[in-house]
Amino acid sequence: MEAVGKRIREIRRQKGLSLSELAELAGVSKSYLSYIERNVQKNPSLQFLSKISDTLDIEVNVLLGSEHDPKSQLDEEWKTLIEKAVKEGMSKEEFETFQDYIKFTKWKESQEGRDDDN
Repeated sequence: MEAVGKRIREIRRQKGLSLSELAELAGVSKSYLSYIERNVQKNPSLQFLSKISDTLDIEVNVLLGSEHDPKSQLDEEWKTLIEKAVKEGMSKEEFETFQDYIKFTKWKESQEGRDDDN
């Protein structure tokens, strides 16, 4: 089961979630999730795995390593966009900064929408 925690951590990070965010969204204990990811706790329940997989929008089988998540496959358009960004010299850090900027912009727009409602 060691690989389960590693898979959870990898998928959580791919989806841009912190440990706290995933725990809250899934309705599980942050400390227990941390124990699973660090392989301190080695036997997560099916209920726990189901909550995590539902929140991460994957099948439990993916966490167990018995199949690949088809949703994680990049379509050709994404591959082309990423290849273009790399060819143009965009670093991973710049890409992450851009993602943060987009998140901030969306958050700011949502806040402005709330202000307009009041």
